[in-house]
Amino acid sequence: MSSFPYHTLMVQGTTSDAGKSTIVAALCRVLWQQGVKVAPFKPQNMALNSAVTADGGEIGRAQALQAIAAGLAPHTDMNPVLLKPSSDTGAQIIVHGKVRAEMDARDYHTYKTAAMSAVLESYGRLRAQYQAVIVEGAGSPAEINLRDRDIANMGFAEAVDCPVILVADIDRGGVFAHIIGTLDCLSASERNRIVGFVINRFRGDLSLLQPGIDWLEERTGKPVLAVLPYLHGLYLDAEDAVQSVQASRGAFRIVVPSLPRMSNHTDFDPLRAHPGVDLRFVRQGETHPPADLVILPGSKNTRADLACLRSEGWGRYLDKHLRYGGKVIGICGGFQMLGTSVSDADGIEGAAGTSDGLGILPMTTTLASSKQLAQVRGTCTFADADVSGYEIHMGVSSGEALQRPAFVIGGRGEGARSVDDQVLGTYLHGLFDSPQACSALLRWAGLESDIVVDAGKLREASLDRIAEMCMPLCAALAKASR
Repeated sequence: MSSFPYHTLMVQGTTSDAGKSTIVAALCRVLWQQGVKVAPFKPQNMALNSAVTADGGEIGRAQALQAIAAGLAPHTDMNPVLLKPSSDTGAQIIVHGKVRAEMDARDYHTYKTAAMSAVLESYGRLRAQYQAVIVEGAGSPAEINLRDRDIANMGFAEAVDCPVILVADIDRGGVFAHIIGTLDCLSASERNRIVGFVINRFRGDLSLLQPGIDWLEERTGKPVLAVLPYLHGLYLDAEDAVQSVQASRGAFRIVVPSLPRMSNHTDFDPLRAHPGVDLRFVRQGETHPPADLVILPGSKNTRADLACLRSEGWGRYLDKHLRYGGKVIGICGGFQMLGTSVSDADGIEGAAGTSDGLGILPMTTTLASSKQLAQVRGTCTFADADVSGYEIHMGVSSGEALQRPAFVIGGRGEGARSVDDQVLGTYLHGLFDSPQACSALLRWAGLESDIVVDAGKLREASLDRIAEMCMPLCAALAKASR
């Protein structure tokens, strides 16, 4: 049994992407390895990458990864409030795994009092069930304009009276300024609950950093608990941002349009890890490169992303791509775009109306207010292979295309394949995570390879790597509590 000194510990960051999600996952894995019954928790998350839980709800993808690190099935209590942006000013509000409303920023700020009740309810259940709860903050606690009714950072820490560690990313530069500036924006009680700092993503000679550490500790009276190294080659689900580094090793070319409201881009992580694949996200304004396979990703605002796709010339590109024998896969919102129309009569994702689809598959889609959330397993119709994944969508598709399904799930057809077998569409996210399905889909698209990418094994190996990295942090936390 571990001597971990805290029933609840919160990890906050000086900036977004400072490494909070990874450190929470690492601490969960270390404690789980030491026999501690531990659970992750994030009061409020804003992300377009989400996962379906065992209890039939929806949470942030990072919390699902942290649950795996802790040896648990993901549960809605681990992320009671999830915000999924649908525009620059509005988001879908998900509470305890279910859609509650669509709100703009001002309305949600007013709603935070009710959201805090949901947060404390979930936290209370986890606190009663587990020996330790490792909490992830959101963004930075130094956002002065968001301090009122805060439920994501110090507002939560103050409400439950838990200690906090503050993480700063040295790879960004200005690490000491980030830490000192953050402390200066906090109240006295908030500063007092910070037990120490973590400097993340360090590469270089530690002796050259030591004078800065000494200065920081003397100035603040708080210890630097750990300096964590920059680890290359990790296979971990990203919370939101698409990684800027492109995989470009293999000869088989896969192109993914990087849409403004693209959701669940973690679908493509197994393809990035395949040594035979060159996967490229193409952003707005970039030249569309030649490809063997084009994948249209999921979207939180299908009609808006469809309009962007058209304005960027992807319709013409896909027509030419298919004429020359290329393959196309559409996932969730990308699947809907392949049809002849997408209708949103109730304005669920934005302004009410109907948009012409790309017209590649003979089907139509109508957006509905109820969201389909399910973990599923089945088989491929184009190969002798199993598939697993999860559905997160608010649309219902119908038409001739569905008579040639891509998969069979629970005895029913799912998705579609074109008559010429060049186009495949599905509502399943995570379908490349299944080694059999990933290999079968790549063979369908034209890649002849015996290499099998097992996303689960890669994820587990990376969790063990970050756990080993964080062992000194656990030791330092135990020492600091004495």
